[in-house]
Amino acid sequence: MTQNTQILQMLKSSPKGITAMEALEKAQCFRLAARIKNLRDAGHDIETRRESKNGKTYARYWLSAAGDH
Repeated sequence: MTQNTQILQMLKSSPKGITAMEALEKAQCFRLAARIKNLRDAGHDIETRRESKNGKTYARYWLSAAGDH
């Protein structure tokens, strides 16, 4: 299974979205932003929100309500 497929499955199964740390833990994906770009280029509608915790800023990605095809 490709990382793109793994990340897409994670996005579909997580309504709250995923972060780079979650992608690293669950799919051994070190470059989540690159996989998200691949999925967007393939036509998936993925949204991004910047979040902060303990002084660290990170991105959270999720499939939009219009979502998947």
